Amino acid sequence: MISSWEQKNNCILPEDVKNFYLMTNGFHMTWSVKLDEHIIPLGSMAINGISKLTQLNQSSMYSLPNAPTLADLDDDTQEASENQPEKPHFDSRSVIFELDPCSGHGKVCLVYKRGKPGLAQDSEIWFLDRALYWHFLTDTFTAYYRLLVTHLGLPQWQYAFTSYGVSPQAKQWFNMYKPITYNTNLLMEEADSFVNKLDPSKVFKSKNKTLVPKKKGPVQPANSQKGPSVPPSTSKSSSGSGNTVRK
Repeated sequence: MISSWEQKNNCILPEDVKNFYLMTNGFHMTWSVKLDEHIIPLGSMAINGISKLTQLNQSSMYSLPNAPTLADLDDDTQEASENQPEKPHFDSRSVIFELDPCSGHGKVCLVYKRGKPGLAQDSEIWFLDRALYWHFLTDTFTAYYRLLVTHLGLPQWQYAFTSYGVSPQAKQWFNMYKPITYNTNLLMEEADSFVNKLDPSKVFKSKNKTLVPKKKGPVQPANSQKGPSVPPSTSKSSSGSGNTVRK
């Protein structure tokens, strides 16, 4: 199937993409949350099977004659810069294949930057939003797969790599399940801000308390009983009665 795909599309799949398809022909994992006894579908991680790894349609978007095509909507005003690689094109300069439909929020694409024949070293992973703007994700498929797993497939997580970020609703889910990943700029600027800095000398430091010895009371004899203490018995002579009284 891999050889057939490469011959049909005149493109060589990158080695990590080949290894992925040799292990599993596509991937789709969903998970839900339970809120107030209601099951809400939330996360979705998907990678198209090789049969659905199809090239983006470059034909007319409408059935009307002389209708605009994707190539007509191509924006050449923003080209490559020092911080951003050259963006893909909808015409023959780039070959684009859909990896993930992103639940309708956009498309994650495998892009060959030099057209056909597509070479593995010329491929990159890009995100195409619904406004048909391109956003760079990773150089390799392996790096993208790690991003997919790290972000748990949360809704619109790809928009964290755009200039306008995720929607307020998606940001609430990020704050609940991945609070430090929705703001990637913060992670890049302050790499140590989320590092747990533990000072053992302060954590395990004990307060030096002065031990005061407790005062011990009088020791009672072993055969003593509870009640008022009675002095030892003595014999006294009563001067008044002349009788001996033992107390």
